[in-house]
Amino acid sequence: MWNYIKRYLPYAILAALFMVGEVSMDLVQPGIMRRIVDDGVLGLETGGTGNLELILTLGLQMIGLVLFGGLCGSLNNAFTHMSSQNIGNKMRKDAFCRIMSFSFPQLDRFGTGSLVTRVTNDITQVQNFMSLFVRGLIRTSMLTFGSMYCMFRLNREFGLIVLCAFPLVTGCIVLCLWKANPLFPQLQRQLDDINAIMQEDVSGIRIIKACVREGYEKARFGKSNDALVGTQLRMLVIFAFMNPAANTLMYAVVAVLLYAGSFQVAAGGTTPGDVMAAVTYTTQLLNGVLMLVMIFQNIARGMASWKRVKELLDSEPELKDGPSGGSAGQWGEVEFRDVSFTYPGGSHPVLEHIDLSVHRGETVAIMGATGCGKTTLVNLILRFYDVTAGAVLVNGVDVRDYRQRDLREKVAVTLQKAELFTVPIGENIAWGKPGASAEEITAAAQTAQADSFIISTPDGYDTVVAERGMSLSGGQRQRLSIARAVVKPAGILIFDDSTSALDLKTEAELYAALREARPEATKFIVAQRIASVRQADRIVVLEHGRIAAVGTHQELLAGCGAYQDIYRSQMGEEGEEIA
Repeated sequence: MWNYIKRYLPYAILAALFMVGEVSMDLVQPGIMRRIVDDGVLGLETGGTGNLELILTLGLQMIGLVLFGGLCGSLNNAFTHMSSQNIGNKMRKDAFCRIMSFSFPQLDRFGTGSLVTRVTNDITQVQNFMSLFVRGLIRTSMLTFGSMYCMFRLNREFGLIVLCAFPLVTGCIVLCLWKANPLFPQLQRQLDDINAIMQEDVSGIRIIKACVREGYEKARFGKSNDALVGTQLRMLVIFAFMNPAANTLMYAVVAVLLYAGSFQVAAGGTTPGDVMAAVTYTTQLLNGVLMLVMIFQNIARGMASWKRVKELLDSEPELKDGPSGGSAGQWGEVEFRDVSFTYPGGSHPVLEHIDLSVHRGETVAIMGATGCGKTTLVNLILRFYDVTAGAVLVNGVDVRDYRQRDLREKVAVTLQKAELFTVPIGENIAWGKPGASAEEITAAAQTAQADSFIISTPDGYDTVVAERGMSLSGGQRQRLSIARAVVKPAGILIFDDSTSALDLKTEAELYAALREARPEATKFIVAQRIASVRQADRIVVLEHGRIAAVGTHQELLAGCGAYQDIYRSQMGEEGEEIA
């Protein structure tokens, strides 16, 4: 945490200095009030004659000190917030950057709900902890020890009375914190669960409604929320008993002070002003103790949150950059050299002994049954995962030797589930090439067969897409995703079942336009329909993670049983197109 604090340490130091000024004014005032009562009102030093001039002078002095203390308090608040908010801002940015660098297995281990909680709620708790630490701890310490020191200077017996109550108050605080501390990490984990359910249900709301599972999801969310509320209530009950207990002890001390003071005043050992000052110091001490309760509560919660944030910040990306930035020329050569791959935590290989060379400008289709490893194969080109054995080479260089940014800038990918952002359509396409001109965006949309529906929308390319693209059909979302890939100046294009929502005519027109617009690019097409791949230069058929056959459409029809099975299964639906 010090790495973040030291960046804004000047703000924290200024906040501490102004807090010292504010509390000093609070500690000075009971002494002035004692003089007003004893000398100004009762006139103990002048034979019982009051002194109005002294009362006015000391009163104005008190007002001035109050104003100065208020100014110090305001400046303390300002600098405290400047330090804590800047610390939280930097911490949140670093956490997000670290998440962006994680591999997919790391993201899965943390979970979306947990990551959201850590970046939002946990860092907010750390901010509150820092704010209270700078402001509250100094104020509490000065009020507590300053009031005690002033009490002993005022009257030794009064000081001893207050000191005797300290072990009881401290024991009460320690007992409550000991009971509450284990609940803070549990509370944050339960927030993780709620965020995970919210994220999952909002993303899948259409399926929930279609399957009429709203009741089940309400019950699931309610169960998690009840657990969270139960934990919060246990914490609140603990602290609900602590505050009255501390109050009772400290007001008992006030009662003892008044009782002892009455005897001392009667015996001439002290003055009414001394008793009033002692009660004021005790009240300040009580406020300090109550604030200490709140501070320890927030410190305990803040430290529990910091451990979770630190776990995130200390997690190193599993995929390390290589030294190579790649050649400046056109990319496109891809080779799978005896590649085998097993997902982290998996027990069975998804791919085994894959050997395949793809030349620049070639169109290679990948087909096979569901779960045979098609998507996994193309993901290895982007180095979303590292191979278990063998190597994937792009332009003759192992992808593990490239800097990830440089590698992925040369590869464009579209997925079956098109991911769109809540920005205008033109900006969604330009994600493939930031700063792309309007002409480039339009040309890419025309290649992707998206221009016609885009210009029919109310604002054309300036039409804002709804969250997750819900204002568009599945085929429209896929075409925008393809346009985003086309506009990107990449030497390798990957279409991972990204035309599944298109009709065969639109798909054929798209691939024809793509061949004309990007003839130099190497294209990988993952598909289920033979009509989608029959024009490819080569078709790779995967079976159980291995290459069963490689060839053209006609060659595979003649000699590959698996391809023939796929052909026959689709004849009734697509016979005319694939004949």
